[in-house]
Amino acid sequence: MTANDFPVGEDELQAFVDDRLDGDRRAAVEAHLAAHPELAERVASERRQRAILRSRLDAKFAEPVPARLRIANLRAARRNFRTRSWTSAAAAVALFVAGATAGWFANSIAPAPLAPAPAATVAQGAHAAYRTFVVEVAHPVEVGAQQEVHLLQWLSKRLGRKLAAPDLSPFGYRLMGGRLLPGGSGAAAQLMYDDASGRRLTIYVRATEGKETAFRFQKEGEAATFAWIDQGFGFAVTATATRDELLPIAEAVYRSFEGKS
Repeated sequence: MTANDFPVGEDELQAFVDDRLDGDRRAAVEAHLAAHPELAERVASERRQRAILRSRLDAKFAEPVPARLRIANLRAARRNFRTRSWTSAAAAVALFVAGATAGWFANSIAPAPLAPAPAATVAQGAHAAYRTFVVEVAHPVEVGAQQEVHLLQWLSKRLGRKLAAPDLSPFGYRLMGGRLLPGGSGAAAQLMYDDASGRRLTIYVRATEGKETAFRFQKEGEAATFAWIDQGFGFAVTATATRDELLPIAEAVYRSFEGKS
């Protein structure tokens, strides 16, 4: 078995993002990404974020080491402690300063971990809600489509924005109903649709912070999600579908909510 025959793991993907791979394993990862476009898109996004972070930290990295942390000054400080009791204190101070020096260099070189982008958080919430309720047979929704007016008034009041159930009949989906969910620090709404074959699709809405207007695509297992942020609210469309199948539906949902508040 050659080096290229070993499966590519998450640790190697992260090493590839950090430019820590070379030789046969780098070639193996590049081949793996070429065969998995969705994974390649995620890795490319992470590499772009890493480049942005490093560019922002270049100025910090170029700064000289503060005078108080220079070796000569540290040694001089230690020589000022003459007594036995002060020697113990000096050792503690030296250890502390050495740790501070290491931390200063580490912060200069390594980018701090980023909190998930708002659209990513919305996508995760939508996926969790989809996974929980799409398998329900007896109670897939809390309020059925036969009470659509009541459902939308209720959800609109709880979310603090006017909701409408987008017409997805051009894509073969009809409204089944919806439910209220916890979402972040407030409430979230889920509208569920199905088609003639029984395949289900959900629309997820919740208040959130952020200004991401571009669609964010995420796929976990067979479930795909498009999420975006608009006017202080996060939206997501989730279904068992390919990216190309789900994108026009997400665009239709986006247009149906655009400008409504």
